[in-house]
Amino acid sequence: QVHLVESGGGLVQPGGSLRLSCAASGFRLEYYTIGWFRQAPGTGREGVSCISEGGDRTYYADSVKGRFTISRDNDKNTVYLEMNSLKPEDTAIYFCATDKSGGEGCPILKPILYDYWGQGTQVTVSS
Repeated sequence: QVHLVESGGGLVQPGGSLRLSCAASGFRLEYYTIGWFRQAPGTGREGVSCISEGGDRTYYADSVKGRFTISRDNDKNTVYLEMNSLKPEDTAIYFCATDKSGGEGCPILKPILYDYWGQGTQVTVSS
């Protein structure tokens, strides 16, 4: 079975850091463009960042540019999202997903272009 599992979320103070992980089982992540999305209460799912299969192409939403870094370790079958200088407005459930559009999902970070999704990990930024 195909599974994506996000981890690394938690409660952090403004200005703090977290590193999220997206681990795959049942398939190899290295063959997919991967996107990170987030969803705050009462809002739609927002694209945050994405990375191509080879890791040579990345994209960041304006709201996180300069603060978040996406990377992948294909040996570990995992994609990471390093989040620094966190703000209260970063509070959301964070999801990773696989692109189903042959790479068009990066930089076009639209949820409809992604198919397999993890269950999400909660990130709360609060003092």
